[in-house]
Amino acid sequence: MTSFLLPQRGRRKLDESIPPLLRPLIRAYVLGYASAVAPRLLTLVLQYVTRRRKYKGAASVTRTHDSFIASLQRILRGGLELQRFPTFCAALVGGTTLLEVVLDSALSRLLSTSQLSALVQKRLSRWLSSFIAAWLSLRLLQSKKSDGFSETVTVSSDSQTAKQETIRYAGRTLDLTLFATTRALDVIVGELWSRMRQRRVASGQWTQLETLLSNLTDTTIFAASSAFIMWAWFYSPCKLPKSYTKWISSAAAVDSRLIEALRRCRKGELRYGEDTGQAPLLQSMCADYKWPLEWGDPVKAIPFPCEIVHMGCGPSCEYHALSRFYRSFKWSIATYLPLNILARKKNLKGFRTAILSAARSSSFLAAFITLFYYGVCLARTRLGPHIIGKDTHCRQTIDAGLCVGSGCFLCGWSVLIEKLARRKELALFVAPRAMATLLPRRYTLDKQWRETFIFAFSTAVVFTCARENPKRLRGVLGKVLGSVLEA
Repeated sequence: MTSFLLPQRGRRKLDESIPPLLRPLIRAYVLGYASAVAPRLLTLVLQYVTRRRKYKGAASVTRTHDSFIASLQRILRGGLELQRFPTFCAALVGGTTLLEVVLDSALSRLLSTSQLSALVQKRLSRWLSSFIAAWLSLRLLQSKKSDGFSETVTVSSDSQTAKQETIRYAGRTLDLTLFATTRALDVIVGELWSRMRQRRVASGQWTQLETLLSNLTDTTIFAASSAFIMWAWFYSPCKLPKSYTKWISSAAAVDSRLIEALRRCRKGELRYGEDTGQAPLLQSMCADYKWPLEWGDPVKAIPFPCEIVHMGCGPSCEYHALSRFYRSFKWSIATYLPLNILARKKNLKGFRTAILSAARSSSFLAAFITLFYYGVCLARTRLGPHIIGKDTHCRQTIDAGLCVGSGCFLCGWSVLIEKLARRKELALFVAPRAMATLLPRRYTLDKQWRETFIFAFSTAVVFTCARENPKRLRGVLGKVLGSVLEA
């Protein structure tokens, strides 16, 4: 098997021992297996080390070791199952390359008398082979049953003849489909924009405004996508993957009672000036932070003070923003710095580059969190009341979604701290997740063919582009696909 972790010379020797037609298939399987198993293995190892430090007794260490071995075997075997991601990758890439040989020969005979050029026929065979392989490989993933996408219901109301039936839902592969769709749209729009630019530059009609729009496209996509994601995290966390929701919550470091209070404001359950029985929610928070209990009573505090949003940082919104930036930077640098050091060359220049890169990325994430919170403060205290009004109805409007919307709008523009190349990667990373917030996570099986068609069509566009114009595929994906599909 070929491996991307091998040195170039070792990989070349390994490649030479495999028939050229099978190399893409094997590369795809190895890469898919590594991407599916490696994160789970890392998590398992970290948990094992933490437990060994915590429990130092001989019996506890033995139990921890046995549990580690069992989990390790389960993870390694799980990646080898037929309906898992590695097999999907092999079926997609291997099916594309193998089918292309068959279709190329068939189309050459069928279209021998047509006026289509050899290049068009080649493109057609590539697109069709990718489309068929993508359709079949996604159906392979979709065939795996999942408890999260099934529901047991009673089909008879008669208690004596009650019968239960399990209903399966589609949507398990939605994130993968949206990823492919995003990349296909990026390829199509990017190609159309590039051709338009070439024509306008050649005719001397290209303007500075169009240059600015070109440079700000990725930034705008990231900012808009971040707004949708943060809105969903705040009000509809079920629309995001659980791991993603958990990571955002960890980065935000916010008291869940504050989030719940603003959610109830939006639902109309918590209303200023009315006793709807919601006072205990924020009053428990007031007791923990040693604030006056009146601050948490919506009848007496209209609105509740912004100091509650600051969670112990005092009444100043600006000081709270600075404090958030400092704490978020420390939290981020602890993650980014070790990763950057591992990824760079082990010399002085590599170490300096790692520090600068980690500092930039940490500043971006810290600014993201800071702008979100300060956006809330701007709407609640600094600007909102002076623009919208200060009466009870206006205060309710602000806390019913306007303050959170303000934070969602501002936070994504922190990406301007990053370099242009990094903005591109981040925009393409968050765009599919933002699209997912606009769609149901589960839907009926009779509509699954639509998702399969969209995935197959999008993947065919991306794979055809990877074979003919790999530079059009922006980001890491272009390099990975290029190396995988190489014969």
